[in-house]
Amino acid sequence: MTLDFERVDDLTGPGEAKSNLDLLARLFPDAVVDGTVDIEALRDLLGDNASPNTAEAFGLRWPGMAEARRLSTIPATGTLLPKPEESVDWDNTRNIVIEGDNLEVLRLLRRGYTNKVDVIYIDPPYNTGNDFVYDDKRTTSQAEHEVAAEQRDEEGVLQTGKGSDRAQDRKAGASRHTAWLSMMHPRLLVAHHLLKETGVIIVAIDDAEHARLKLMMDRVFGSENFIASVTWQGGRKNDAHFLSPSTDYMLIYVKDIGALENVRWREQKPGVDSILAAGRKAWADSGEDEVIATKLMRKWWASLAPNDPRRASEHYNQIDGNSGRPGVVYFGDNLRSPNPRPNLCYDLPHPTTGKPANMHPNGWACEKPRMTQLVAEGRIKFGPDETTRPTFKRYLDETSTQTVLPVFYMDRRAASKRLDSLLGKGVFPFPKDENVIARWIDLVTQSNPDVLVLDFFAGSGTTGHAVMDLNAADGGNRRYILVQLDESVDKDGYDTIADITRERLRRSGKQIAGKQSSDAVHIDTGFRSYHLASSNVKPWDGTPDQLNLLESVDNLVAGRTTDDLLVEMMLRLGVDLTTPLETRDVAGSTLYNLAGTLFAYFGTDITVERASEVAKALVAWRDEDPGDADTTVVVRDTGFVDSSAKLNFAAAVEQAGFTTLRSI
Repeated sequence: MTLDFERVDDLTGPGEAKSNLDLLARLFPDAVVDGTVDIEALRDLLGDNASPNTAEAFGLRWPGMAEARRLSTIPATGTLLPKPEESVDWDNTRNIVIEGDNLEVLRLLRRGYTNKVDVIYIDPPYNTGNDFVYDDKRTTSQAEHEVAAEQRDEEGVLQTGKGSDRAQDRKAGASRHTAWLSMMHPRLLVAHHLLKETGVIIVAIDDAEHARLKLMMDRVFGSENFIASVTWQGGRKNDAHFLSPSTDYMLIYVKDIGALENVRWREQKPGVDSILAAGRKAWADSGEDEVIATKLMRKWWASLAPNDPRRASEHYNQIDGNSGRPGVVYFGDNLRSPNPRPNLCYDLPHPTTGKPANMHPNGWACEKPRMTQLVAEGRIKFGPDETTRPTFKRYLDETSTQTVLPVFYMDRRAASKRLDSLLGKGVFPFPKDENVIARWIDLVTQSNPDVLVLDFFAGSGTTGHAVMDLNAADGGNRRYILVQLDESVDKDGYDTIADITRERLRRSGKQIAGKQSSDAVHIDTGFRSYHLASSNVKPWDGTPDQLNLLESVDNLVAGRTTDDLLVEMMLRLGVDLTTPLETRDVAGSTLYNLAGTLFAYFGTDITVERASEVAKALVAWRDEDPGDADTTVVVRDTGFVDSSAKLNFAAAVEQAGFTTLRSI
């Protein structure tokens, strides 16, 4: 038999260049010849839908755009190193915090999380001149950019307006926008892969890049999937020269608007429970008299502060009586038809006088049988006599949700004060508001308690805090993945922003758990910490030490563990990083069992005897809880002392029914 161990690092994943080519080959075999795409053949196969080479395309363009797009298709070459010592409740949590450049991290996550993420919320650098630190190592140089942008000729002379005092500003501005666009573009392209078909992405931004970001997202997500540009008014700056620069935006797109055809985003009206309670109290205090109860209810409304958010429902100021739903708050909605229709014009007798009630010239809002039913149910409010036009009782508890306006006010200073109280004053300036993020996550997921939320510009960890707050409020199982660059900070006790991220999550999680009652549903306030690093496997570069066969037997980077290798294997195979894991010690090393569907063993010096021992242990463990799914076995490529040991292991596991063998 042959040693049929397919190498994990030879596999490809969704969105990577090789996978894209394979997909094209399946769809258009005539257009893929010897592993390359024949663009003209593809154009012919697409017919009139393919634009000609000479077409002037509409949309955002910038120097370096093609290279930025290519970066999204490159397979990940790094790995994530697990850091249990930095984590909280490692064994049980399903939340993840990753430190490192987010483009490589997103590429690493792509295989395991494509079409798995429900919501992406990001607050990227606003590119205001001092907040841009990302460098993907493959972008063009300053001089190359200037040539591509026709700002520099072949002799090296800047072409930005000879003698103009704004020439340097234009030069720097164009380069700055280009660098920012080239940073964002590949990240958004990979993010598009990660979203579910019903997924939503929310991107915070200010005026500096709002217009360019909108055009880029139109291109990546499709203009047809644009939902709104939400305006967040966060305060007022009275020292502003022209207008107060206190507005942020949130661009919201969905992955596929067609998949949300029957979805309606609604949120609870502010203070509904307290309004209903005030109505019940007014009913009781009135001696169950609806006229007196209504007067008491209106007095209660008048007692509220002018800026009380409950005032948005102030028109619900009447209390129903015994003819309908006693003590329930409602407002009298009109009963007129929006357009005149003969079948909506009929006599509606007043219950006391028996005469036809005052009807709008357009007629009633519903046909006579439905109106008769509403009268019988006590849903129609008649006046003292037939001269008063009747109204429809619209109860507050039946209309307790509302659509959301794309403009809102929330003072940003409140979030800063809360974070200062949690971490100490000035540890992280201008954090986003966890209450605002929680509100929008809850809205776009329709309060689904089991969603996965991704934030790859994590900052202080506000998104993770918001997810835990939502779970604490309704007992949900939402989980988060946060990614934060290892950007240095000059703060006591913190070396990087990622240190701040983790500490905020530790403290906020502890704070949230401390507020839970003893009988409350358990809330996941932990997280697993990972650091981005180069692959655990040494790259083959032909250096003299690798030509020494004795030294090249161990293909792991010095200092790496089998736990590190397990995580890299999971990333390469597209396994969720929080998949339930069990371990057993077998033949001097760890045998890993990932939910019964994948076994991994990375021991070394495996002889024929040890190979047999490992195979027997693996089969026995599998048979303790046999399943219907195919089970994969992964081993270390250089773990066997010779081919006989490897062949013996392969024969044993294949004979036991394992059909998928991998090596790393």
